[in-house]
Amino acid sequence: MRTASLHAAAAALAVAYLSGPARADTNVDPAGSPLWPTIQQEVFGAARTTFDSRIKITGPAFAEDAMQVPIAFDASALGKVERIVVAVDRNPIRKVLEFAPMHVRPALSFRFKLQEASAVRVAARTPDGVWHVGTLQVDATGGGCTLPGATRQNATWSTTLNQVESRVFPGFNGAGSRIRLRVMHPMDTGLVAGIPSFHIEQLNLLDARRQPMLELALYEPVAENPIFSFDLDGPVGRGISVAGVDNNGNRIRAQVTR
Repeated sequence: MRTASLHAAAAALAVAYLSGPARADTNVDPAGSPLWPTIQQEVFGAARTTFDSRIKITGPAFAEDAMQVPIAFDASALGKVERIVVAVDRNPIRKVLEFAPMHVRPALSFRFKLQEASAVRVAARTPDGVWHVGTLQVDATGGGCTLPGATRQNATWSTTLNQVESRVFPGFNGAGSRIRLRVMHPMDTGLVAGIPSFHIEQLNLLDARRQPMLELALYEPVAENPIFSFDLDGPVGRGISVAGVDNNGNRIRAQVTR
C-alpha cells in the first residue's frame, strides 16, 4: 500500500513538472540554419550560447525594401543585459551592430540592409557570460548590401554628412521616455564597385556630465541615414548629447532636443 502511494506521488510530481511552464531557452536553432555553427564561432567564440524566446523581435516576414529593413527588439525579460549583438546569417558582412545598454533599456529599433532571405540573430549577454539568442526569419528579394544607396544619387549628401536630428517621445503606455535619433550618413558597405566602405563606427548617448548612457558599435549593414530609437525608464534629462565617429575620422556631435 505504501509502495503504491509512493508511485502515485512520483507520478503526480512528473505530471506537475511536465505541465509547468516550458523553458525559455534551448540549444536547437529555431531557424534550422546550416550557417549557425559558423555564426556561433565567428561572433561568440567559445562563450556559451542558448536560444531564448524571452528576447522579443519584431520585423517584417518579407522585406519589401532590402536596403531599409525595419527591426525592433527588447531583451528586458532577461533582467540585466551587458551587451547585445545583431547579426545576419546570410549577409556578406554578418555583424550589423553591437549595443551596450548601460543606462537605458536593452531595447532598440533601427533599419538594416539584407542581402537575401536569412535568419536575423539578436544575442544578449547577461552578467554570467551567457549569450541568449533570439531569432527572426526575414525573406527578401535580395541585393541590399551590394546596391548603391539613394544617398549616393544626391550630389549634396556631403553637405549634410553626420548631421543629427533628434526627437523625444513618451514611452510605451506612457511609462518612461523614448529618444529617436537620425544621423545623415551613406553607410556604404564597400561591396559596390567604385564605392569604398564608409560608415559610422561608433555612436554614444551621453548624459549632462558627458558620461555614456549607451554605446553603439555600427557596421556596414546598418541602413543609410540610420534612425535609432532608445527607451529610458524615466524622463529625458537636460544636457543629453550624441557623440560618434565614422571610419574616415569624421566626428558626430549634437545635443538631443526635447
